[in-house]
Amino acid sequence: MSITSLPGLSWKNLLRDLKAGDIEQVCWITDGDSVSHAINSVDSAYTSSRPKSAEPKSAREERFAAQSWESLKASGNPIYETAREFADVFHDKIPAELPADRGVRHEIDLAPGSKYCVTRQWPLPCDQVKAIDDFFEGRRQAGHVPESASPHSSPTFCVRKATGGWRIVHAFNKLNDATVPAQTPIPRKDMVNVLCRAASFIAPSA
Repeated sequence: MSITSLPGLSWKNLLRDLKAGDIEQVCWITDGDSVSHAINSVDSAYTSSRPKSAEPKSAREERFAAQSWESLKASGNPIYETAREFADVFHDKIPAELPADRGVRHEIDLAPGSKYCVTRQWPLPCDQVKAIDDFFEGRRQAGHVPESASPHSSPTFCVRKATGGWRIVHAFNKLNDATVPAQTPIPRKDMVNVLCRAASFIAPSA
């Protein structure tokens, strides 16, 4: 069968096959006279999912060690005593349960007349699909992800971390556009640091 007469493939089936790993490579038909063959070749240096610019493992281990309790105490940082007081907040591993219900629920106020904010998920490379599936499966097993009944839907994708792993990102563009801005925004970290010894502080009005 000629490659030009292959049956068509819908976006839905393409996404399904990519997620299942049935498609390992996607090829584009190009004009051989006008396009260099090098553009279709894959260098062995790029076969790994870890980019060249990724932080070396040794540097990552050194950076994590510098954030340990022992390193913080040895540095003489005055925040050490306060941090130790709330040591239960800093877990070495993700807890296998949700935090205790303190009666405070997060809510998003939508502008009057706003419709459901729905954006379809776009196709993703296999490695991103696997990273997202593994992330949510781990959270599901830990009891962090309950079944959603929300009428809103936003796409999810990944961006590469400096350490070489994937960072999960949600494209809440539509939802953000329909959200009523908080009248008391969360203070910036640098502002909190400046005012941490003040008797009181307020957030500027929107």
